[in-house]
Amino acid sequence: MGVTDPSLAARTLKAATEITMAALSRDDPDEVLPLVVRGAAELVGAHLCLISVRGENDTLTVEAAHGSPDGPNSPIGTVLSARSAAARVARGGVPVMVDDVADDPATAPFVPARLRVYGPFAVVPFGTRERRLGALAVYRRRGAEPFAPAAVDVLTSFAAQAGLALVLAEGWTARQRVAVYQERERIARDLHDVIIQRLYAAGVQLDLLGRRLAGKLTRQEAARLAETVDELDRTIDEVRAHVRTLRGVDPPNASAIPTLSDSVRAEVETAGELLGFPPHVRIEGDLTDISVAVADNTRAALREALSNVVRHSGASRVSVELSRGERNLRLRVADDGCGIPPGVTRRGLRHLEERARAAGGRCTVTSSARSGTAVLWQVPL
Repeated sequence: MGVTDPSLAARTLKAATEITMAALSRDDPDEVLPLVVRGAAELVGAHLCLISVRGENDTLTVEAAHGSPDGPNSPIGTVLSARSAAARVARGGVPVMVDDVADDPATAPFVPARLRVYGPFAVVPFGTRERRLGALAVYRRRGAEPFAPAAVDVLTSFAAQAGLALVLAEGWTARQRVAVYQERERIARDLHDVIIQRLYAAGVQLDLLGRRLAGKLTRQEAARLAETVDELDRTIDEVRAHVRTLRGVDPPNASAIPTLSDSVRAEVETAGELLGFPPHVRIEGDLTDISVAVADNTRAALREALSNVVRHSGASRVSVELSRGERNLRLRVADDGCGIPPGVTRRGLRHLEERARAAGGRCTVTSSARSGTAVLWQVPL
């Protein structure tokens, strides 16, 4: 199998194109990772393919797998040593290929027990030169033919293209979210500055007309005119409520900055619409003087946690608790769903952990199929 093989080149291009289209058409780029491992395994004839994503201290976590069983034997979630071949490749960008991953001195000391049933092994960088996301590794069962250098070249090219697609998709998704927020602000501004003013002006005119015609209208006509003015006032109140919803705030005036409590309730309301039932919310303590940085991190953490619940849990009950102590702010999101299913990427959870650590706090996640999932996120004040 050579790099000049027209059939292989065509299949590589087709797989890379499929991944790029999928990455740019989905809300969550991480959903594309299963397509990447499947495509890589098919291209080089691997029995197992893993994508590992870089975390703190240069460790890697397996986030997608193809050719492995689900459940407790799945390698997804396995944390690889910072000294493993995959971690070295993720850092340095130079592929590694060995005939037996469990025997070769360069790889054997850091191979997890569940992967020692494999022999031929190759690992290539996943991502771009500027954004090294992690590593893409392929395995064949012991006794199978080793990977040829040409196959590793194909794999390296494919991993680079797939990584670039993922990086571009993350930027595309971020731009889409910004565009949505900008459009919501534009609609809110038009409603507030144009529609409400026109409704208000119409109500004033009708009220003035009623006063001028006082004594000339029948009681029924006067009552009907008064009811019309009242209906306009109610409509104005409803439009103002929609403006506050679009802006994600509920203060006495539309230009006020949303409080953390308001943001929490808005996020929970949105999640409730997607879940089909309202989550339980409890907010304790004074949140009015929470710093902007802590409030922004807390909003983002809540959004990430609720997003995981909506997409993966299948829960029938969800609770959100936000409490302020003497020294810290504590957020807890719990559900009674299926736990974190095998094969689901944990990047979102790692974002929660990284955000907490950046603020000097911590995040712990407990999950099981029987009790559901609970995320505890807390930062110092």
